[in-house]
Amino acid sequence: MNGTWYYVFTLVFFLFDYFILAMGLNIQYGETGILNFAYIGFVAIGAYVTGVMSLPNSAGTGQYYILGLSLPFPVNLLVGGLTASAFAVVVALIALRRLRTDYLAMVLISLSLVLYDVCNNYVPLFNGADGLYNVPEPFAGVLHLNTNSFIPFFAGVTGVIALLMWWVMSRVTRSPAGRTFRAIRDDDVVAAALGKDVFRQQLKSMIIGSFYAGIGGGLIMQFSGSFNPTAWLPGETFVVFAVILVGGVGNNIGLLVGALVVETLLVHLPAFLPAIPGHPGLIEYMDAAVIGILLMAMLWFRPQGLVSERVHKAASMGARERLNTGATLTLDEEAAALAHATGKPEA
Repeated sequence: MNGTWYYVFTLVFFLFDYFILAMGLNIQYGETGILNFAYIGFVAIGAYVTGVMSLPNSAGTGQYYILGLSLPFPVNLLVGGLTASAFAVVVALIALRRLRTDYLAMVLISLSLVLYDVCNNYVPLFNGADGLYNVPEPFAGVLHLNTNSFIPFFAGVTGVIALLMWWVMSRVTRSPAGRTFRAIRDDDVVAAALGKDVFRQQLKSMIIGSFYAGIGGGLIMQFSGSFNPTAWLPGETFVVFAVILVGGVGNNIGLLVGALVVETLLVHLPAFLPAIPGHPGLIEYMDAAVIGILLMAMLWFRPQGLVSERVHKAASMGARERLNTGATLTLDEEAAALAHATGKPEA
C-alpha cells in the first residue's frame, strides 16, 4: 500500500472514531445540556485502560503501568469503555448533583487538569509522561497483518463499531429516556415539576456518553499502538465540541458531517501536508485559526449547525391536548408536552 492510501485510511479511521466521540459528548451536552469540559479525560481513561488490558505484565517491558492482563479484542475495549462509565458515576456524584451550567463546567475542566497531572507525573500508573506504547494490534497475529494491511483493516473495524454504536444511540435518543433528556436540557425546573428525577437522568446521560468516550479512546490506543498525556490536553475537548456545533447539536447525522469537516479535513488532513519551508508548525497554527473562524461563523450565521435538529410538532401537540383534558400521560407523552410548552425541539 502506497503512502497516499495509508493517509486515506488513517483519515477514515479518525472520521469514524470522532463520530463515536461526538455521539458521546452530544448525548451529554446536545441532548441533556451538561457542559462536560472534562470529556477528553474520559477518552483518556478508556485509552489507558484498554492499553493496560492489552499489554502483558510490565516486568521486562521497559514501561511502568498497572494491571497488564493481555486480554483479547474486543474484551479489552469494552473494559475501557466500562471503566470510563464507572469514573463518570464518581464525577457525577461529586459535581453534578449540586452544580449547574458554568459552575459545573469550571469544576469539570479543573478535574480534567488534575487527572492530566496525575497521569503525567505518577509514573507507576500509566508510564508517566512517556505514556503507553507497543500496544498489540488487534487480530494482527491471527490474520498475519503487517502495518500497511492493519491500517485499512482496523479502519473498517472502527467503521463497523461506529455503525453499531450509531444504531444504539439512535434508539436511545428516540426513546422516552431520550425525550426526557431533551426536556431536562430545555428546562430542568419544569422537568422536575413534572416528576422527573433530574439528577438520575443526568447521571444516566453521563454514563452513556462516557462509555462512548471510553470506546473512542480505546480505539485510538489500539490503532496507533501508543497514547501519552500530550494526546489529551484539555483543548482536545473543544475539538469534539466543535464537531458537534458545526455538524448540528442534538442530531446524530449532523455529528458525522461535523466529524468530516472539523476533525478529518481541518485537524488531521493538514497534519499530512508538507511543512512550509522556514516556518515549521505554521500549518498547525493556521489550522487552529481556521477552526476558530469557522466556529464563530457557525455560531453567528447558523447556530443550529449544518444539519439542524429535527422537530416533531404533531406528537407534542397531541400530548399537549391530552394534558389539557386531564388525561394521564405516559412518560413519552409527558416529555413531548414539555417540549411543546417550552417551545424547544422535541426530537
